[in-house]
Amino acid sequence: MIDKGIELKDLNIKAKKGLTFYELIIDSYKGIAKDVAICKLNGKYHELTEVIEDDGDVELIGFETELGMKIYTRTLQFIFIKVALDLFPGSKITIDHAISDAVYGEVHKEKMLSKGDIDKIKVKMQEIINKDIPIKSFRTSKEEAINIFTGYKMEDKVKLLKYHDIQYVHLYELEGRYDYFYGPMGYSTGIINIFDVFKYESGFILQIPERKNLSELAEFREEKSLTKIFIETQRWLNILGIEDVGTLNEKVKNNELRDIIMISEGLHEKKIANIADEILNRKDVKIIFIAGPSSSGKTTFANRLSIQLKVNGLIPIPLSLDNYFVNRVDTPKDENGEYDYESIDALDLELLNKNLEGLMRGEDVDLPIYNFKTGEKEWKDYKVKVPKNGVLILEGIHGLNPALISNNLNSKVFKIYISALTQLNIDNHNRISTTDVRKVRRIVRDSLSRGYKAEDTLKMWKSIKRGEKNNIFVYQEEADVAFNSTLVYELGVLKPYALEELNKIGEESSVYSEAIRLKSFLSFFKEINVDEVPKNSLLREFIGGSVFYEY
Repeated sequence: MIDKGIELKDLNIKAKKGLTFYELIIDSYKGIAKDVAICKLNGKYHELTEVIEDDGDVELIGFETELGMKIYTRTLQFIFIKVALDLFPGSKITIDHAISDAVYGEVHKEKMLSKGDIDKIKVKMQEIINKDIPIKSFRTSKEEAINIFTGYKMEDKVKLLKYHDIQYVHLYELEGRYDYFYGPMGYSTGIINIFDVFKYESGFILQIPERKNLSELAEFREEKSLTKIFIETQRWLNILGIEDVGTLNEKVKNNELRDIIMISEGLHEKKIANIADEILNRKDVKIIFIAGPSSSGKTTFANRLSIQLKVNGLIPIPLSLDNYFVNRVDTPKDENGEYDYESIDALDLELLNKNLEGLMRGEDVDLPIYNFKTGEKEWKDYKVKVPKNGVLILEGIHGLNPALISNNLNSKVFKIYISALTQLNIDNHNRISTTDVRKVRRIVRDSLSRGYKAEDTLKMWKSIKRGEKNNIFVYQEEADVAFNSTLVYELGVLKPYALEELNKIGEESSVYSEAIRLKSFLSFFKEINVDEVPKNSLLREFIGGSVFYEY
């Protein structure tokens, strides 16, 4: 046993060749195996079932980490899938997307899923967890894996493997049920400490623990605007006839790409036009805020929205929130003593509101221009006046924050939340994280337009994500409308650009394992020629060649 208060990362364990990582943990510190999600040796992650082949110091990684919680969630999903298929043979289980800090999925069967069905599933899941059954991991040929999933009538996995250039597949087995999962799995069912599953909409919610307190469930919060997007995106995928990555790859191989691209772009344009119509119909709207996390495509969206607003007879006037930074010396600092430019207090809110109120009164207002070299606002006779049919467009991370503007302006404001909110999934049991989509977008854009290496982008991602969580995600339900900027075909286009940069990251890098994971993720997608992408596509914001700007 280890002393109370000592963390896994503080334990020193030397690798012993020939043992599995699980055996090494048991041999070194009794009683902690269920606290370990995965091990790290010489910069590479290893599941506990793997045999140690190298010397070195073994790092133990717990479930309270981001990676650890993904393993916890994946293990819980496998248990759910196994139980549901045992109880309802012939059904189809889909793990669809994340809601709040939980997972939403559906059980497709002859009779609609009921609360009683979920109660039965939950009881059986707990029984399997209590038995602490080891989850076996093994490598098999692609042909054998295809045979297994053909027998299960899992066409999604058959197509995925059929169009993937691999010879061997890593499968997991739990009490005779085989499955493929993208990412590492827990050692046994007994690692699940706490969970809940309940009926939600037409499907179910799987609840997982708080990362900071593994003995308590994370709070489930309904996100109604995102739920609307999920429903809308599913309708779009149905229109395209694409269910998963395997189906997409099949259509690319069968020369159906042009229709996919045209319809995808058409769906985007129609949604943007609908938003412009909604703004026109709300006669009092004079200020439009566009907010979203990194690599959401805010700039291109703002340009395309401006065109649709002009079609409706409105005059869009861009106003940059960047010009309202306080002077650098007055910028708040973070916990590390560095300037926190993502804090709302980094903006001169008093001046912003004064200018907006003047513009709303029809005044000719002298606006500031922020000099990023000197770190001070400058006044260069930059005057703006809003005509009768004019609307201001402001893009920035704080656009949804109620504290940004005074209450007397609220009736004139329309808020838009934009992000890569959902994607088609790898297969029915493996969803694609929207964070991964944005991360690949950012890697490509940073390398092409800003000269940043993929290694630099990945190293700064933790800070980016923290800023998004504090300043954007908490306010997303404040939006009047949400826009899903994902394009179903985009990862096939981004793939060669991203791989070129990821391949430059060496084993000595602290983000090497993440680079390996992203390369594995991108391997699922067939490449798509960049020339197929329209010049006004939102995707052009990341690969260049946009009609709206150059880089």
